[in-house]
Amino acid sequence: MPLQFYRSVRDMEIWSASSHGFSFVISFESPGGPGFHGRSGYLASWRPLHNNQAAIKIGGSPFRTLAEAEGACLNMIEHLAPR
Repeated sequence: MPLQFYRSVRDMEIWSASSHGFSFVISFESPGGPGFHGRSGYLASWRPLHNNQAAIKIGGSPFRTLAEAEGACLNMIEHLAPR
């Protein structure tokens, strides 16, 4: 179940993808500078696509690399999507 991430916001490091009724977002956070503030790294989260529900942070976030965050999202969709 591949997720195709694309950059959602031009001036910020935010990527998103959706599959099987779920939305995934990866954002880069750092203690200072522009964008989201928090521990340095890539924060991955998911939520049901058609419910008005808060996003759920994926365990292990923040990740050191974008590739690690994408991998965590792929692992999560395998658990969430019906087989």
